[in-house]
Amino acid sequence: MNDLYVLYRGPLASCNYDCPYCPFAKRVDPPSLLRADKSDLLRFASWVEETTDRRLSVLFTPWGEGLTRSWYRETIVRLSHLPHVARVAIQTNLAARVDWLSTADLSVAALWATYHPGQVTRERFLARCRQLDSLGVRYSVGVVGVPSHYEEAAALRSALPPSVYLWINAAEGHAYSADEERRWTALDPRFGDSVRPHRSLGLPCHAGETAISVLGDGTVRRCHFISEPLGNLYDGSWRAALRPRPCTNITCDCHIGYVHLKPLGLRDVYADGLLERVLPAPTSSAVSLPFPVARGNVVPGR
Repeated sequence: MNDLYVLYRGPLASCNYDCPYCPFAKRVDPPSLLRADKSDLLRFASWVEETTDRRLSVLFTPWGEGLTRSWYRETIVRLSHLPHVARVAIQTNLAARVDWLSTADLSVAALWATYHPGQVTRERFLARCRQLDSLGVRYSVGVVGVPSHYEEAAALRSALPPSVYLWINAAEGHAYSADEERRWTALDPRFGDSVRPHRSLGLPCHAGETAISVLGDGTVRRCHFISEPLGNLYDGSWRAALRPRPCTNITCDCHIGYVHLKPLGLRDVYADGLLERVLPAPTSSAVSLPFPVARGNVVPGR
């Protein structure tokens, strides 16, 4: 069965947080947009159900916070029980309750979680993580690597189980000194992937071949960062457009984009944890360290 990674983003843009590094902070969607988002998502879920000729892995990447909306929670549970869905995951700030995951197939459902210091206490965030642990949910946890977040990120790493991968996204517009880079890399051994944009122009990429980006209206693109459409999900026109192709952007600086660049080999690094950004257990365990630690030479998403 052919594997296809699908990144879905509907019109939802509202969020309950007001992070200074996010343009969608504290946005409130009008009821009409929320109705449209729900309708689009349910249509997409029906397409997933009906598309049984491929093994599908789905990542929801809403601009806002999806898990505060019942239709995202219900859709994740629904898709997790489909035999041709290998993974269904969502990017989330973990502000919403997580007990609903007890009805999902936890060999399929997973979370990509981000901790935002200043928006929630570490204790409250860790309590959510402990709930996920007790339920047996696969998840990763990340922090945006602004300097003021370092102590919180280090404390979070110490408090999380060694098996939980803590990733750090380089802060947009921040230039990291060699010492800063080593410091953050002690928390996340893959920080080097995020700290500098990857040259991508002309390089082969899985995007547009075995990975696609889907908008709420069904527009299919290679990825979130190349606007040229490949077709529409619902008329089947996207199928004929899938093929190997080089990247047309000069650089790629977001994890959900560069993880598909073939020369980086990150699909092999993340294996079946690719969409939820979960590293295989041996690597995850290796990052449970005393802090602060500097380690060797160093070779964003939400």
